[in-house]
Amino acid sequence: MWNQFLIGVFILKQFDIFDIPPAKTVAIIGGGPAGLMAAEVIASAGHLVSVYDAMPSVGRKFLLAGVGGMNITHAEPAEDFRARYSANAQFINSLKQFDADALRQWVHGLGIDTFVGTSGRVFPTDMKAAPLLRAWLHRLRELGVKIYPRHRWLGWNAQGELLFSALENANPISKTIRADAVVLALGGASWQRLGSDGAWVPLLRERGVQVNELVPSNSGFDVAWSEFLISQHAGAPLQGVGLSCVDAQGMPRRILSEAIISDYGIEGTGIYALSKYLRENLALNGSAILNIDLLPDMSLEKIEQKLNKPREKNSLSNFLRKQLHLSPVKLALLRECTSKQTMENPALLALAIKKLSLTLTATRPIDEAISSAGGVASKELNTAFMLTKMPGVFCAGEMLDWDAPTGGYLLTGCFASGRATGVGVVQYLNAARGQ
Repeated sequence: MWNQFLIGVFILKQFDIFDIPPAKTVAIIGGGPAGLMAAEVIASAGHLVSVYDAMPSVGRKFLLAGVGGMNITHAEPAEDFRARYSANAQFINSLKQFDADALRQWVHGLGIDTFVGTSGRVFPTDMKAAPLLRAWLHRLRELGVKIYPRHRWLGWNAQGELLFSALENANPISKTIRADAVVLALGGASWQRLGSDGAWVPLLRERGVQVNELVPSNSGFDVAWSEFLISQHAGAPLQGVGLSCVDAQGMPRRILSEAIISDYGIEGTGIYALSKYLRENLALNGSAILNIDLLPDMSLEKIEQKLNKPREKNSLSNFLRKQLHLSPVKLALLRECTSKQTMENPALLALAIKKLSLTLTATRPIDEAISSAGGVASKELNTAFMLTKMPGVFCAGEMLDWDAPTGGYLLTGCFASGRATGVGVVQYLNAARGQ
């Protein structure tokens, strides 16, 4: 018996099994794209990963973002792509390490094909988020990742253990978890019903971590419309327009896009693209000016030339519709935002058509926003996205202080930072065990 044991020990040493350190345990709090991507990276390195989420299932915001078409990323050139982000160099570097092309290849590895739309946006072939999430969760289960829904994180106890309130068999219980490393991927504060409620902010501030105020991004803005415009045109799309503003540094920002007139003001793709600059102007000045070019494909001179043609028996509205093909909502905006004197003066009217100025009075509430900006200050993190004041605790995704427009940029940012954080956790655990 003793000889057999010695032979077994010899065989184990021959294969260096005694030199293989035991797997470490990692707790990931938040089951969105950033948290799940970190889980995949860490579990692939052989560690024991558990994902905790307050909702009944993971990926809920991801699934809702896919309603109407799952916009994964964007196919524009890499340098232009990264320029869409307002973030520090560390975050931008994560985008270099896992860019739009790498993300598409990762999606293809899950058995999901993608295509590039006419706008440059990248979608799964079936336009749906659910098949992608199912395939991803299957991969994570094969890697041994454990998922614990209905687990709301409450912070740490005096022993440094993670505190959770949970539901098990429909009964509320309290739990403590100890892990060798922790990834916080709890999102921002938009779409609170899906779990991103910002409740983590005071928990980190209590530990001395600077968290910049969470503010709405990719949001609509309030405009003091008349009752007539609201009753006649709320919900109307404003298509084929140029939208512009001047940012807080005095730089012009412009985009050819579209917007939607709402009962409270204005929203839509083009507004979201400028929301950062409009939000900053509101914070500085108490209001912000959004300029709309109603006919971006027609020069000022050409418009004025058409406006100087004889009106004959046409009303002004019919004349403008016939000469300039202005839609009813564009005509309504002209009347809403200009004086009678301007409407009757071809030169002034031409200027208004090319630069119709709206005064925005407020940003819509953060819970209505598609995303949020602000979060953990970059100075609180090392190059691996670990909190310097809390060794072994990492942050990823929308918890970090960055901003980006819709169009695939938000998701790519979450995937990329989640991957970078996962790599950072693996490096930290390897260093801790002397590898």
